[in-house]
Amino acid sequence: MSLSPPATTTAADDLGGGKIEAEVQDEAWVWAQIKAEARRDAESEPALASYLYSTILSHSSLARSLAFHLGNKLCSSTLLSTLLYDLFLNTVSADPRLRSATVADLRAARYRDPACISFSHCLLNYKGFLAIQAHRVAHKLWIQNRKPIALALHSRIADVFAVDIHPAARVGKGILLDHATGVVIGETAVVGNNVSILHHVTLGGTGKMGGDRHPKIGDGVLIGAGATILGNVKIGEGAKVGAGSVVLIDVPPRTTAVGNPARLVGGKEQPNLHEDVPGESMDHTSFISQWSDYII
Repeated sequence: MSLSPPATTTAADDLGGGKIEAEVQDEAWVWAQIKAEARRDAESEPALASYLYSTILSHSSLARSLAFHLGNKLCSSTLLSTLLYDLFLNTVSADPRLRSATVADLRAARYRDPACISFSHCLLNYKGFLAIQAHRVAHKLWIQNRKPIALALHSRIADVFAVDIHPAARVGKGILLDHATGVVIGETAVVGNNVSILHHVTLGGTGKMGGDRHPKIGDGVLIGAGATILGNVKIGEGAKVGAGSVVLIDVPPRTTAVGNPARLVGGKEQPNLHEDVPGESMDHTSFISQWSDYII
């Protein structure tokens, strides 16, 4: 099965209808891949045939499949799956930006995570992906001042996926929550595009004060497992935060911050800069030889 996307538009196309048309084509291509994968898996694993039919093959679009799956994942005895299906479908169908973000998130998981064997695997089984999609709907409801239901969704997402993202938090597209368990993103946090975040990462505040109090994560950032970033600090575009680090001040673009408290690799005055985009390359450890004499 080909993993090549349809042809992309030129920079000039991005200014008008060409970009929208390209996004529609991209969504259609990814949805076609998902259906083909589901048919293949249903044939090879008959025990999954009914499940794959109900979640993917019976639906006419990615939005409908996702709404059905999230509705069944997040429902409870008092928050019915049919209600959630309508809520998710109506919200996503009304905003093409949400559908574009879903496709970008699917691509992020498929191409950045070697454990992701297919787009359908991500759609059905990646709780980080599912948590982000549900959060996007909760965020849309929050900015529409439908805060009670946004908070109800937030609670269900935390209960089911062990991912706690406040519905007011702003999250870009092309996001990978790898493993996802224990991720916490606070109310005034902002996460840019093409960011990868590992499990048990906290983007938190520093105390009881209100206002703008959570981190701002630039495009292309990679945040390693168990990292904690506190306060209204900026993690610059293309920066990397090592696993287990505690960050309390700004991290410049294209630099690597490691440790507790975090320090810049290469020193504060002339930190080492990298050329790649860590959020996409997923390079977690190349800094080690420059940072310490750690050996076993």
